[in-house]
Formats: sequence, C-alpha cells, structure tokens
Amino acid sequence: MTKTTSFTADVDELRFRLNGGVHEPGDPCYEDTCTLFNTMIERRPRLVAECVVVEDVVAALAFGRHHELPIAVRAGGHSVAGLSLCDDGLVLDVRGIADIEVDPDRRLARVGGGAIWADVDRATQTHGLATTGGRVSTTGVAGLTLGGGSGWLERKHGLACDNLVAAELVSTDGRIVRASTDENSELLWALRGGGGSFGVVTALEFALHPVGPEVWGGVALFDAARGPEVLRTFRDVMNGAPDELSLACAFITAPEDDEVPARLRGRPAVAILGMWAGTVGAGARALTPIRALGPDADFFGPTGYADLQCSVDDPPGYRNYWTAENVVDLPDEAIDTLVRRATQLPAGPSQLFIVAWGGAVSRVGAEHSPLVGRDARFIVHPLLLWENPSDDERYRTLARACRADMRPWSTGAAYPNFLGDEGRDRMRTAFGTCAGRLAAVKARWDPHHVFRTHQTIDANGAR
Repeated sequence: MTKTTSFTADVDELRFRLNGGVHEPGDPCYEDTCTLFNTMIERRPRLVAECVVVEDVVAALAFGRHHELPIAVRAGGHSVAGLSLCDDGLVLDVRGIADIEVDPDRRLARVGGGAIWADVDRATQTHGLATTGGRVSTTGVAGLTLGGGSGWLERKHGLACDNLVAAELVSTDGRIVRASTDENSELLWALRGGGGSFGVVTALEFALHPVGPEVWGGVALFDAARGPEVLRTFRDVMNGAPDELSLACAFITAPEDDEVPARLRGRPAVAILGMWAGTVGAGARALTPIRALGPDADFFGPTGYADLQCSVDDPPGYRNYWTAENVVDLPDEAIDTLVRRATQLPAGPSQLFIVAWGGAVSRVGAEHSPLVGRDARFIVHPLLLWENPSDDERYRTLARACRADMRPWSTGAAYPNFLGDEGRDRMRTAFGTCAGRLAAVKARWDPHHVFRTHQTIDANGAR
C-alpha cells in the first residue's frame, strides 16, 4: 500500500469515527473553519476535524500524531496571530463543544472549550452572576482565558485566567486529563495565562461573582481636539479609582449612528468607555468626573451587563495588526505623545485603546498564575484594522511606532492576548521568571512539541 493510499484510508477511518466530520479544501465547512476574524491569515490546512465531543478530539489528535501533521485548534477564531489555523496540517474545530452549565449555589460555571463569551455572559446572567470575560463577545472563551483574559470585571475580580478553577484537556498522547488544585495543579497553574500549548482544552470551570444583571456602564464621546484633557482626566480618575471602576480611553472614528451628533459622525473622536462593577447608583457617582467634562455624546447609564459585553464588538472582515505596551503610568509627556500619534490613525474601525489595570489584577502573584507584568497601571494597545492588502506594511509600521513611543514608560512585560506574532523573545516577557517553570510543564505534557505557537515556552528550558 502506498503512503498516499494509506493516508486516504486513514482519513476515511477518521471520518467514520468522528461524531462531527472531516472536511477538505472545497468543502463549505472547511472554508468556514478557515475564515477567521483577521483576514490577513490565509493558512490552508490539509484537513479540518469537526469535533463535537471529547472523543472526537482524542481520535483527531491520534490521527495527527500518526501522520506527523502540524496541529492547530480553532474555536472563536479571534487569534490575531492566526493560532487557529496551520498550513498543510490538521485543524481541530471545537466550536461544537460549547455546552455551558451554571451552578448558582456553588457560583461555578462549566464551559465547553468551543464556547464564546456572549453565550457565557447570557447563561450566567440568568442567575445574576458573571466572571471576567472579553470585551468582544464573539471571542472564544478558551483562547482568551489561556492568554490571560482582560475584561471589564478584571479590576474587581481579576483576569479570566485568575477565575479559572479547573480545566479538562486532551493531552498529546490522547489522555483525558483534569487540572485543578487537587489534581495536576501545576498544569492548572500553567493554563492560567501560560498559553494553549499543553493540550486541547475541552472544558473550563470558572468562579462566578454577583454582577448585575443591571450595571452602570456605557461610553462618552468627545471631539478628538479634546484628547489631551480627556486622557489626563481618565488617568487621574483611574489612578485613584476603587476596584469597581473599570474604564478605558480610546481614540477612534466616531460611528455613523443617528444617536451620535452629526458633527462627530465619521470623524476622529476620543471615547471613555467601561462600567462600574457594583450598584447602579454608586456607578453614576463614580463617573461624575468624566461626565463633568461635558461629553459631546454621553451614553453612560443603567444597562444590562450582557448587553454591555457585546456593545463594542469589533467588526469581522478586516485585516488586523495589534501590539501593546504595559506602562507604569501615563505622565503628561506620554499623553501628549499618544495624542499626536492618534492623529495618524486611519478612518474606520482602527483604534488606539488604553485600558486601566490595577485593582485585583495587580494582587495576583506567581504562585497562582505565570502571567507577570501585573504592576502596569495602563496598557496601551493600538489595534489597526484595514481592508486593502497594499496598506499592510503602512499600518503595521504605525502600530509598532505607537508601541515604540511608550517604551520610556514600559514595565518591560507583555500581555499575550493583545499581541500578534512578535517572536518568542517578546512573548517570554509575559512570563518573566516563571518561564522556566512553564518550560517544565511543557516538557511534561507536550515533550514533542505537538502544539507550536508563538505563545509556546521551549520545553527544553527558557532561554
């Protein structure tokens, strides 16, 4: 039997074994899997294994190992670096593993590895509970959590990874493994922000907290000319804010929306957005300094938490390049630099997003999570989105320049989920002295580097 004949026969066997399906180029399901949030990613796997139960993952991984194929895992498809796909390999599409179970008495949620945050937020809010989830509701739960998990509840309740109490995964040798504080605790530690290169995560369990269902949140819009004043006020408010207040400041193009004043629509603007993780009345009082600036449009008010969570979803269908810098603070010189750089943003969905950290994020140590850099007061996060491939280098250069502007105030660390593929050395700064410990976990659970991503720490040791 030739190698080609053997491969074809094994594909047929895999197709028979899977509850989902096996998809090849030209199949509509294949094309759907390969369509990601970032349209710059154009990788073409040899096969897509549609996994709808854990046993499908076991079978697909065995097939991939036997044929020595590169392997990627596709869930939400929001990895700006394209970790959801691989060329000439096997992609495990786990979107069918998306069940959500909420235990309101124990304040726990069990979430399938293919779920997205919109569904988690709706399910938990039925019980007046929530956990920190992404600001873009179509983001995959697993990918966001394994890379840290920044969201509006982070200053009150920590990052998504800080709320991960257990996980289940399929290891590279086909074992179904549970990681918790009671079993495989070192693996759980690594999964709390250390990346997704230890196995295929099929379930995550999160601690839940009383939130909403109505909160005080929204966005205030200002003409871009007021950028210095608005950004300074944002900085001052957040440097003294209680944990419940979670805000970001963003330089954007004002939306073409009837509720936005005509003089702002489609023009450069600066926004302050976010929420108060407490009572509506207290939230209104906390936002007083921001509203006292006299926004051109003020959309803060009582709103459903789940509705707020999907109110600023980034549009799909664009080419994307992201980067970020963790900074110790935003002195006036840094603010003036950011305001000048923001004038170069292209019209449309691109933005310069500046989120305040501190609070519970800063109180989690290396014994709980490998993610360092938590001493940052702010993260400066340029997100460039455009349509024409001829603009690729132009906008990548602009994003990098924005990050370079902030280096005088950098903490030296990185936050994984805000980065594209900037190389292993940059990613290693996200883990600092925890890199060696992560390497040991990688060596135990994936000694042959079946899972290779820019978030991977070398199993042979951190360099």
